[in-house]
Amino acid sequence: MQSPTIRTLYRPIGIKELCLILEATRKEFPPRLDWQPIFYPVLNKEYAVQIARDWNTKDAASGYAGFVTEFDVEAIYLDQFDEHVVGATNHRELWIPAEELATFNCHIQGFIRVTAAYYGDNYETESIIQKQINELLSNQ
Repeated sequence: MQSPTIRTLYRPIGIKELCLILEATRKEFPPRLDWQPIFYPVLNKEYAVQIARDWNTKDAASGYAGFVTEFDVEAIYLDQFDEHVVGATNHRELWIPAEELATFNCHIQGFIRVTAAYYGDNYETESIIQKQINELLSNQ
């Protein structure tokens, strides 16, 4: 059961974002790219799994790999952001403006955890990256 002061969020990511999170010692999400006006953590694991497994593994920009991250954020901080339903009723997410991401990162409690990994047919990566991913998944 979650603490009333902490809320667990999820974010499906590709290989490049995972590498940037690892470089930041799993404490923060990387800044958004110029063409990405929002950061959107999702509110349930099922939706995060669906994106990582069904979309990221088919996407070249994601490296044909999808990872589900889970992280805890101060609930009182999150109260300022509206929930958005973007499709099915379980497709719920928060929209954090890109310029707010650094502040959002400061409210993450503990580490960003990788809870699942999916690889598409076109997935290829250097063994050193794969080794880091395997270590990350096994040390949680």
